[in-house]
Amino acid sequence: VQLQASGGGLVQAGGSLRLSCAASGGTFSNYAMAWFRQAPGREREFVADISWSGRSTYYADSVEGRFTISRNNAKNTAYLQMNSLKPEDTAVYFCARGLGHSGSYYPSGYNYWGQGTQVTVSS
Repeated sequence: VQLQASGGGLVQAGGSLRLSCAASGGTFSNYAMAWFRQAPGREREFVADISWSGRSTYYADSVEGRFTISRNNAKNTAYLQMNSLKPEDTAVYFCARGLGHSGSYYPSGYNYWGQGTQVTVSS
């Protein structure tokens, strides 16, 4: 299984970005997907997850109402739409595949990770 994250970049505060995570190998539609992020000097933190069917989603309090996670099982791709970006959203964003149908708040709930894509929000 390989996960390829893309879509990061430099954006001004208040702007938007859409991250994509393309999966290859395995059966994408059988597993939950998630996005985590890691800022310099900080631990990796949960951002959002989506169940295998897409019917259930969960968000960190810090991004609730601004970010939207989605997936297209026909395209083996997960997305993170990020709106109203803030400087504190600056981090490397990682996508991850869950161990089963439902996601987890903890990194240990995922066994495959993408390489990360840098998101920088300027003030």
